[in-house]
Amino acid sequence: MARLTVAAVTPSYNQGRFIGRTIDSVLSQGVADLEYVVMDGGSTDETVAVLKSYGDRLRYRSERDKGQPDAVNKGMAETTGEIIAWLNSDDVYMPGALQAVLEVFENNPEVDVVYGDAEHIDVDDAFIEDYPAEPFDLERLKERCIICQPAAFFRRRVVERFGALDLRWQYTLDYEFWLRLAKGGAVFRYLPRKLAGSRFYPQTKTSGARLTVHGEINDMLLHTFGRVPDRWLYNYAHALVREKWQVADGSPLFTPAVALASLQASLGWNRRLSPAVLRTTASWLTRGLIRPGSGAA
Repeated sequence: MARLTVAAVTPSYNQGRFIGRTIDSVLSQGVADLEYVVMDGGSTDETVAVLKSYGDRLRYRSERDKGQPDAVNKGMAETTGEIIAWLNSDDVYMPGALQAVLEVFENNPEVDVVYGDAEHIDVDDAFIEDYPAEPFDLERLKERCIICQPAAFFRRRVVERFGALDLRWQYTLDYEFWLRLAKGGAVFRYLPRKLAGSRFYPQTKTSGARLTVHGEINDMLLHTFGRVPDRWLYNYAHALVREKWQVADGSPLFTPAVALASLQASLGWNRRLSPAVLRTTASWLTRGLIRPGSGAA
């Protein structure tokens, strides 16, 4: 049986302090015939100098793009490997990750996407917490993103069949991609092995704009399925109350504020108040079920 080839794609922009660690984690995988391309969005920090220092061990392009999904799409278009490994410029692979993933693909030709466990790491690569990955289930994926992007790998044929990343989603580009593939019938396989470290720190794109992220999640889910699951409405409500309404978790106004924001979110995205939303918000008000930190994704 012919060995599958891997194309690794790293989108990058002003991540010079991390990108060397990202690159090293890819090049140290020991996979034969690895294609590696870094698509840099015209960084103004030390990124390009770091890229040049690797010589012909990788290919790169540094130019303005339309954001992260555009960079990933360009990288996929510039490579030919059958298995696509997408790793952002501040994340890392665990030793042996690519080989473990290749074995799953080679032994299961029907599988389109392989994903595994991952952990959040800080700026010094120290462990923060495990990412809550789970065996695949589309209904669970609608409720929670159970796939950690750097720990996910897919066959090029899914891009040919379902399309590349959608440029309209700048925060939820990976989540929308997994949902689109799953909705279309792609076969997912969970590998219970730690494959990647996803860096988490205040300057990451998603952690610094929680309300915007949750708004885009709801927009994306409405676009994809015609309805936003209640859990995501509640998550948005929590972010709205904390960040825009600035009601503290311990305030006596916090629970009624989240309940009100949840009702508004349900009307705004789903155009109705479902019986489940009415029951849940009523229980918060009558039984005080909201606790500090609950409900947020």
